[in-house]
Parts: sequence; C-alpha cells; structure tokens
Amino acid sequence: MSRILLIETSTARCSAALSEDGKVLCARQSAEPRAHAAMTAVFLKEILDECGLRAADCDAVCVSAGPGSYTGLRVGSSTAKGICLAAGLPLLALGTPDILAAQALGEGLLPEGCRYIIPMLDARRMEVYTALFDAKGQRLSDTQAMVVDEDSYRAQREEGPVLFIGDGAAKCASLLGGPQTAFVQVCPAASAMAVPAQAAFDARRFEDPAYFEPFYLKDFVATKGKNLLNSGHESI
Repeated sequence: MSRILLIETSTARCSAALSEDGKVLCARQSAEPRAHAAMTAVFLKEILDECGLRAADCDAVCVSAGPGSYTGLRVGSSTAKGICLAAGLPLLALGTPDILAAQALGEGLLPEGCRYIIPMLDARRMEVYTALFDAKGQRLSDTQAMVVDEDSYRAQREEGPVLFIGDGAAKCASLLGGPQTAFVQVCPAASAMAVPAQAAFDARRFEDPAYFEPFYLKDFVATKGKNLLNSGHESI
C-alpha cells in the first residue's frame, strides 16, 4: 500500500490530493485564483485530518514540476520539500504537461478516435508551454515554449483528431480550431497526478528534496509597474 500526497500549483488554481495505490482518497481545489500561498498547506492539513493521518503516515510527496507560474511553482516545491524533510518522505515530481495528459485520460476527455493529446499551458500573449503526447498519454516530444500560429501542430491536426487541453487551450482555438480538433480549457488538478505518481513511485524515480528545483523553462523576469517606474522597486 502506497500513500502519496499530491500537490499541484503550476497554474492559477492550486489543488492537493491524497492517493493510495494510484486511487484518489481525498482532494481539494481552490475556488479562487492565485491562492497558492494561502491555501496549499491548508488543503494538505484538511486532507490528512479527513483521512485520520499524519504526513509521516504517507510514503511520498509528489509535486508538479512545471513549467507554469513562477510563484505557484515556488510555493508548491517549497511546501513539498518542507514536508519531505520534516517527515522523512521521498519526493516525486511530474511535469505539468504530463499531468494534463493524465487528466485527459482519467476524466475521459478524449474525442472519439483521438490520436494526440497536446497540453497548452498559458504563458504570455499567444505563447504556451506545450508538449506532444499520443492518445495513451505517452510523451512524444520535450516540453517547449511556443508562440502559437496557424501552422502550430499542423501535421498532427491534419492527422487528427487532436485534443488541446490546459489553461492555454481556449486562446488557441481561433488559430488551431477545425473539424479534427477539440479544446478543453482547464487547470491541471492534483487528483490527476495519482496514477503517474504511483508509476513514478514504483519505478523509484525520486528527487533530492534538498536540491530539487521546478522546471521553469524560461528565466523569470521582473517587470516594473507603471506606478513604480520612479520608485526603484520591481513589480513581480
């Protein structure tokens, strides 16, 4: 029996869950966006209390590794590392696109005859973080930052059907939409991590909690807000 605490904080809505042998026992998801710092630890305590457990009664902690929101990933990784170091648990990490691919499969979101799952994590303007998966959730490409245009994933769309999923899916529909494409606008959920986290645990794909860092993909850039241009402070 393997109990794994699951933490997902890579996009606007944070979530947490507890799984046992790949099945979700309890889960929480924020109703409000950008509540990571306020709610992630609260959700984990509520989940453990509801199940009558302590963190030390679990076998591992699994966190979304990114890419995604810089602040969200920092909150998730620091929370996961803190629990691991305090309770003596191993740390697992899953790429956010992998979580979305698992979510598409677990929630039955694939259109009939689907050939490809393409996660789309919102970056700025028409940019997304993305990767290509087959209809069984197997990775076919590395994660990349992509500025979406009419030619993006053209070969896969012509082969179709294709599912685009993530919090960046909807903004791409006007450019990529067609009879062979479906779009699901959704944030990745901790509950979707249960099956791939169990697989990672069984394969002993552990991270070092002392040195683990999220996969940001791009360097974080602080920008100056209009009301701070003359103040010398950075707006983050």
